[in-house]
Amino acid sequence: MKIAFVGKGGSGKTTLSSLFVRHLAAAGAPVVAIDADINQHLGAALGLDDAEAAGLPAMGEHLSLIKDHLRGTNPRIASTEKMIKTTPPGEGSRLLRVREDNPVYDACARPVELDGGTVRLMVTGPFTDADLGVACYHSKTGAVELCLNHLVDARDEYVVVDMTAGSDSFASGMFTRFDITFLVAEPTRKGVSVYRQYKEYARDFGVTLKVVGNKVQGQDDLDFLRDEVWDDLLVTVGHSDWVRAMEKGRPPRFELLEETNARALRTLRTAVDATYELRDWARYTQQMVHFHLKNAHSWGNERTGDDLAAQVDPGFVLGEEVATLA
Repeated sequence: MKIAFVGKGGSGKTTLSSLFVRHLAAAGAPVVAIDADINQHLGAALGLDDAEAAGLPAMGEHLSLIKDHLRGTNPRIASTEKMIKTTPPGEGSRLLRVREDNPVYDACARPVELDGGTVRLMVTGPFTDADLGVACYHSKTGAVELCLNHLVDARDEYVVVDMTAGSDSFASGMFTRFDITFLVAEPTRKGVSVYRQYKEYARDFGVTLKVVGNKVQGQDDLDFLRDEVWDDLLVTVGHSDWVRAMEKGRPPRFELLEETNARALRTLRTAVDATYELRDWARYTQQMVHFHLKNAHSWGNERTGDDLAAQVDPGFVLGEEVATLA
């Protein structure tokens, strides 16, 4: 299952995504964790020290390798230079799977040991001085989007993505790549503003959106969130001494997380697992093609000098059956 954590900067989305990753790992589930935020904090939230976090390989720096692997023998893609971040898979493309070993994971993923299990961690890479005046930083997330477009995950497999703050993912359509999106919102007007943006944009694309109320301190906070987001409010999270210790670099064993917060994580997983029955691979593929054609027309054709609509394989539908045959 593909899960996104979104929210405004400072909402706690990275902390909650890291807790969810720990929860899944403790249960023995296979997990790929992806830090798609330019402000890279997921590694630290998963217990890496500063040097370890800084040493993680950036997906953006391995974009050529990623493209070369995913392109495979797809005859509709003339070269890796003609691939853009929304290029969809087709006959001959190589697909990614959660449990496999492949050159993309070898180059970009690193194992992180957590209580009860190991997860693969991948990071898009930070914004650097070299990006100034050259290209929009959104281009760095292109490697993440390409991987998600070519990823086939199954029941009880999890890809957890800590997204860019705010509503930046709407620039390309990456917000449609997930089975469920958890929007982390504080009980303030600013806290729910991103929710309104997501709700508006996601309405026409069948995006499953649930709100996780964070930093909720009492009934007044809870009532505020209920008034603002209605039935989209899934669960709330309050203060955590465990999280405070983790943020100081001294996390206790994960089994010592407060029961109320552990119960909230179980609620998140129940919501995630329930979306498996809602999967529609045909719609998922159609949305991928929709945003690819949109990006091709707005900038991709001009940048590559080709009509990128020709990359679309009209008979191809991504799905678990295709992955089995590939």
